[in-house]
Amino acid sequence: MKRIVLTGGGTAGHVTPNIALIPELKKHGYDIHYIGSKNGIEKELISELDIPYYGISTGKLRRYFDLKNFTDPFRVLHGYSEASSIIKKLNPNIVFSKGGFVSVPVVWAAKRHHIPSVIHESDMTPGLANKLCLKHAAKVCCNFPETVSTFPKGRAILTGSPIRKDLFSGNKVEGLNFCGFTIDKPVILIVGGSLGSVVVNEAVRGILPDILNQFQVIHLCGKGKTDSSLEGTKGYVQFEYIKQELSDLMDAADLVISRAGANAICELLALKKPNILIPLSAAASRGDQILNAASFEKQGYSYVIKEEDLTGDALKQAIQTVYKKKNTYIETMESSQLNNSIEKIVEILDKEAKK
Repeated sequence: MKRIVLTGGGTAGHVTPNIALIPELKKHGYDIHYIGSKNGIEKELISELDIPYYGISTGKLRRYFDLKNFTDPFRVLHGYSEASSIIKKLNPNIVFSKGGFVSVPVVWAAKRHHIPSVIHESDMTPGLANKLCLKHAAKVCCNFPETVSTFPKGRAILTGSPIRKDLFSGNKVEGLNFCGFTIDKPVILIVGGSLGSVVVNEAVRGILPDILNQFQVIHLCGKGKTDSSLEGTKGYVQFEYIKQELSDLMDAADLVISRAGANAICELLALKKPNILIPLSAAASRGDQILNAASFEKQGYSYVIKEEDLTGDALKQAIQTVYKKKNTYIETMESSQLNNSIEKIVEILDKEAKK
């Protein structure tokens, strides 16, 4: 039996693509193990799947001053020692890393024991963890053609991001019924990221009286960000967070307004959902969402509004434009090279494992 170690953590975005790969890896006969942090979100998510889990010490890779920057390198070294012992014991054929600070000692340890690693970079430019892993990786899987072109030929491969199969199993009627909606009006779904977005929430609520004449609206607001004054508004529902019903709500949506996190936009592409992207501003991030959104706009998959340009009028205009051209957006997404990501990545893993 082939054996693979998956790693990645710190946020759900570094774990869910790994989870999406698991069913296909099992079909290919892999014995699957996971190395993550001792108390990170990945431990909670993986423990539900009956996959052997190994926790190691980790330090956060910060781009800003913090006193922990002086102690975390020792945690990373300890994590490297723990990862090395686990890798030596498991002796896997291959390691797959989805990034996050916990992945660095695992990829380094794999290199020490001559185990090939394949890493996945979701964003246009590598995050700090993946930058530290690049020289130890046999192959880099990418979401954007612009990213592939920055690597030596043959090193990086355009694969897209693994998308959970259950996201494709949504039922539009069940999604409409869950929201108490009718089938005779199109639906807009607003997704502000796992924590929600105050800026996006305020912009959407400011134009509700105008857009509810034509659309029904599902608003995923984020924890603690619902507005009690809007409860009972006909054609509008709000939730802090949705998990099990998300696939049904996605299937019910005719248009999606979203932040531009790599996993989120790859899900929209895979589901062929016409979308408006409002990337997180450079002031609040390293700018990766801005680059992600620009690439999707250039390829014809998305309409983009910069956060600093977000007004009620701009959002209303974008909704009308995208909805009017929805079939063009869908046709463009159907021709994308970023489909069948799971199969592409597992094929790469098989090839590298045989080496």
